[in-house]
Amino acid sequence: MGNAFSCVLPLEMQARRRAVASKALRIPRSKSRKQALADEEILQQQALAMALLQQQLRFERSASVRNSKISTTPKQNFPRSASVRARQASDPVLDPHQLLHNKEGLQNLTTKHFVLIHGGGFGAWCWYKIIALLEDTGFTTSAIDLAGSGIDSSDPNCIRDLNTYCKPLTSYLQNIPDSDKVILVAHDVGGVCISHAMELFPLKIAKSVFVSAMMIRTGQSAFDVFAQELAGPDCLLRKAQIFNYGNKDSQSPTSVEYDKAHLNDLLFNQSPSKDVALATVSMRPVPFSPLMEKISISAENYGIVPRYYVMTGEDRAFTIAMQEKLAELNPPNQVFRLKGADHAPFFSKPQALSKVLAEIAQIDTSAVN
Repeated sequence: MGNAFSCVLPLEMQARRRAVASKALRIPRSKSRKQALADEEILQQQALAMALLQQQLRFERSASVRNSKISTTPKQNFPRSASVRARQASDPVLDPHQLLHNKEGLQNLTTKHFVLIHGGGFGAWCWYKIIALLEDTGFTTSAIDLAGSGIDSSDPNCIRDLNTYCKPLTSYLQNIPDSDKVILVAHDVGGVCISHAMELFPLKIAKSVFVSAMMIRTGQSAFDVFAQELAGPDCLLRKAQIFNYGNKDSQSPTSVEYDKAHLNDLLFNQSPSKDVALATVSMRPVPFSPLMEKISISAENYGIVPRYYVMTGEDRAFTIAMQEKLAELNPPNQVFRLKGADHAPFFSKPQALSKVLAEIAQIDTSAVN
């Protein structure tokens, strides 16, 4: 009997010890998960608050600029972004220490200022995750609302040409000192706007980045690119378009918008549901005439600005085949690919996109210029 107890008791004690040790190991991961969820909740609350403010505020200058001072010691803490799908083995994992090649990388950069240009229907609000990630690293960002977009009070149906549509961007560039070069980043049809700006202010632009954007050649319009996409037999983009006719004297559309019933499948098939909700209440019609206007750019101006293209692998609005065709017809200096990103990589892959932008900022273009 005594021998039986001497064998059983040590086994029970070992089991209890293993249970206690297992609980102890799980505590840090639980706290880490709760902290990550809390960080994400704060970001989402700020974004939703921004959307509500858009319904109340009207600004004379339609530019959202965070003028925080650049810290001499870059912060290394990044908020985690939510995702509607499980992380895959092929997904890049952003290590904050890898955003810059070395600790002195940011201090040695000649250009630390990103100017972010949204795509059709979006506004400056769509960049909120990218703004937070880049500025937490020490970069400066300015997110511009194009005419009739975001909190800009212009009626999209009354914008007749590309120059008017791009005016908030060109006015912003005109007012910065000649010595303060910026990096332009554009999404979607915003690519046409930064191409227009590159032609006007080539010496104020250090680099331009096209994120699933229209990187067209001289004599082309944004519609020329869309027309190739719309020609497909099962084109979801064509099904999602709604044309508005705000000019009684003309039968031509004055603006175009997306059917909200198709937003999730077309634009946000990899994006978190909270970001989809934000976009649903914030997106506005896109002026139609600027999409039809053919752009005029030259090798002497547009051509001297280094260009980079960021492709989005799971994009249903602007397919990877079309992105590759644009890059082939108008070759950029370098192409980057975001695996698992939909048409809104600032929502679906914010950390990976921020890492690419930081990498582009560090590329030495002295030999190019």
